[in-house]
Amino acid sequence: MSTLKASLFGSALLLTTSSGCTAPGGVRLRPDGTPGPQECSEEAKRTMRILKLRVGNASWVDLDANQLDAKRVTLYDGPIESILSEDFGSLESTTRLYGQVWTSGPQVVIRYYEAHPPESEKLPICAVARLSKDQMKKSPDSKPGMAILEGSTAAAYVVDSFR
Repeated sequence: MSTLKASLFGSALLLTTSSGCTAPGGVRLRPDGTPGPQECSEEAKRTMRILKLRVGNASWVDLDANQLDAKRVTLYDGPIESILSEDFGSLESTTRLYGQVWTSGPQVVIRYYEAHPPESEKLPICAVARLSKDQMKKSPDSKPGMAILEGSTAAAYVVDSFR
């Protein structure tokens, strides 16, 4: 009987590990460690409409609130706090954006889930950090679990789902 239990446990373990990993927050990871698709919550979509944030709208952000104006910024897998450097819909500059960083792929992926305007409560949003021409590409100096980027700013783009 214990052999049967061990066999069933081993099969279940194999199925769960071969179907992909899940990152904090329930995000499924692709084989290269980058985050897979994720839907934007209805609450975030509703909030973005109220804030006059439309899909494709963008605003400049300082990627890491702890590394403002750095020539090179070092980001680590996990939570991130960015700062708007200009108004974004009805969000004013200096609003904090909170999200998650993934550094496993060739380019850094940053997804924002919350905005925290000055003197207000946190609000759910969906946005991603982007730069054209591979500028979110990690430096070859980057070690596992971290990424070094040239520059400390990017554009935050409103999305209705993460792809």
